[in-house]
Amino acid sequence: MTRTVTVGVDGSPESLAAAAWAAQEALSRGLPLRLVGVWEPVPLLQVPFMGAETRRTESERLPREAADELRARHPGLEVVWEQLTGRPGELLPEAAEEAELLVLGSRGLSGAVGFLLGSVGQQVVARTERPVVLVRVPGDGSGSEAESGADGWPGAVVGWDGPVVLGLDANAPDDALIAFAFDTAARHRTALRVVHGWSLPPYFAYGLPPDPELDRQLGEAEAEVVREVLAPWRRKYPTVAVTADAVPGKAAELLVTAAREAALLVVGRRIRRATPFGGRIGSVTHAVLHHATVPVAVVPHP
Repeated sequence: MTRTVTVGVDGSPESLAAAAWAAQEALSRGLPLRLVGVWEPVPLLQVPFMGAETRRTESERLPREAADELRARHPGLEVVWEQLTGRPGELLPEAAEEAELLVLGSRGLSGAVGFLLGSVGQQVVARTERPVVLVRVPGDGSGSEAESGADGWPGAVVGWDGPVVLGLDANAPDDALIAFAFDTAARHRTALRVVHGWSLPPYFAYGLPPDPELDRQLGEAEAEVVREVLAPWRRKYPTVAVTADAVPGKAAELLVTAAREAALLVVGRRIRRATPFGGRIGSVTHAVLHHATVPVAVVPHP
């Protein structure tokens, strides 16, 4: 079966921004775009003025109309849609199994919305074993209510003028994560910036005087590790302009700062199938998803 770029649509401005971003990504990959809506039945008492069938019909309308709009915007793009019934936190990871990547909308600092509301969002990101891209409405850098056009669609889609930023743990690198970042940069003909954060020396935590020579040695050692990790990927993707930073500090803060002018931030998530409560996304990835103002790709890896 042909893989797709799959996007969850719930009618919010964030999900429409995600659909618009996903359409462009599907075109760049030469893949069909698949829009998925999820109708989750709730007790009638929770929605006293709207019957179950009316709510289901309204829910089904969202992906259908989004598909029509994207076909009109991108005549050469194959767009399919479907409506699922059940829990989004379970159905969206299943829908992503046949996808190249899953795209969802996010509100960043205000928390995620729609399919990413509360624990549902963590379930989707933690359970999906394909890359998940979280997209915010363009221009919404404060976490406030996002603006959209008269038709409900975002006025513009973030382009690829900036680089791809990759958060890399050079001491435990993963090929899937690095490949995703290099491949994305190559396809969009943009630069790649790699950021590796390393821990400060013990004296920093205990308030002891700094040791400049020790700092220099540690910095050089970490930078050399990064160079060795990236060397084969530079050879595989010779057209990608790569810059690499090995910087002491907290990884999440370094990545959010580095990604301010980026087109995409790429981070990893370790797959933990044995976790009893649906998996975790990791503290760095969790912080990045809430504070980054650009699309964030979460790439699962062993």
